[in-house]
Amino acid sequence: MNRVVVTGLGAITPVGNDVESFWQSLVDGKCGIDFITRFDTEDYKVKVAAEVKDFDPLQYIPKSEVRKTDLFCQYALAAAEQAVQDSGIVGTIEPERLGVYVGSGIGGMETFVAQTEKLLTSGPKRISPHFIPMMISNMAAGDIAIKYNAQGPSLPVVTACATSTNAIGEAYRAIKHGYAQAIIAGGTEATINPLAVAGFTNCMALSTRNDPKSASIPFDKRRDGFVMGEGSAIVVLEEYEHAVQRGAKIYAEVVGYGNTCDAYHVTAPHPEGKGAADAMRMALQEAGALEDGALYINAHGTSTPLNDKGETIAIKKVLGQRAYDVLVSSTKSMTGHMLGAAGAVEAVVSVLALKNGTVPPTIGYEEADPECDLNYVPNQAVKADIQYAMSNSLGFGGHNACLVFQKI
Repeated sequence: MNRVVVTGLGAITPVGNDVESFWQSLVDGKCGIDFITRFDTEDYKVKVAAEVKDFDPLQYIPKSEVRKTDLFCQYALAAAEQAVQDSGIVGTIEPERLGVYVGSGIGGMETFVAQTEKLLTSGPKRISPHFIPMMISNMAAGDIAIKYNAQGPSLPVVTACATSTNAIGEAYRAIKHGYAQAIIAGGTEATINPLAVAGFTNCMALSTRNDPKSASIPFDKRRDGFVMGEGSAIVVLEEYEHAVQRGAKIYAEVVGYGNTCDAYHVTAPHPEGKGAADAMRMALQEAGALEDGALYINAHGTSTPLNDKGETIAIKKVLGQRAYDVLVSSTKSMTGHMLGAAGAVEAVVSVLALKNGTVPPTIGYEEADPECDLNYVPNQAVKADIQYAMSNSLGFGGHNACLVFQKI
């Protein structure tokens, strides 16, 4: 079996449009949630979201291509460019040995909404010939593969909020078993629009607190729902020997991956956290970190009453008494819930926590919940010499995915 390492990182997020500013914002406890600017929220119960700010697609995409590309693809292309440049992978590998595993939970929803409005107001002849390729959720992976001539395995994953954790995990397995030498992996999402916000509101998923500083408060007793975020994160995964031979910078090693389903409910997690616990156990066992090793958990931690309680139960099921010695935090308190991009963003956080010996906080935490009784690193980052970092993603449909990284 091949060893798999992370050699490149890229991020477009509500708290920074590059990895350095993103990480510094998290360490500083900066909140990326604010009142929605994309549309008029007068008739909406939910008025806050975590929008990407000051993003200029022309930094990454030719002007002629921008109008043919949905925002979710633009975010992905930008984060991929950062990660590929960071890794220096292009030109060191045969095209057939370079893959792309980049998913999106929803795909080109901005385009879908705009073209539906056009159909209703102007008729079918006015629909853009670019509508379909702009909308379909595999196109982020397709556009990235075209840009870097990546002719190897390509697998855009769609598992709701677990999407990009699954994408990175499946990429890890593909390299581990020799199907590729390097894979550009991650996720992307751009759904802060009237239809998506109304839909998530009406299925009772979003916080209606409408205070940017206390809307996303994972594990706090006052939590009442998640806050929508957007953006993209991409990692370059590479076979260890190849990375060493070319002198690549290595951030961390991928050492475990778990993938399960609750098979319980379309939106609610299993109340006893069974599927989540199984995924965590699977990943930690593969990593050799189930029994010991200094561990940080970047929790799914959405700030919904059921998720945070269920995830806490699952962590305790897997780790027993050790759970109380582990540092757990939810960076969704700062980024909001970036849906299909969340897992990849949190994988980047996990890798940087290992590399920098710093665990970012769960901000906005004020009122302890007796049912959430672990160390959630409240409000201030902490220095910690951690050996392993585990990133959890638990999606609608009961999809659970878990990654474990090791310091190298």
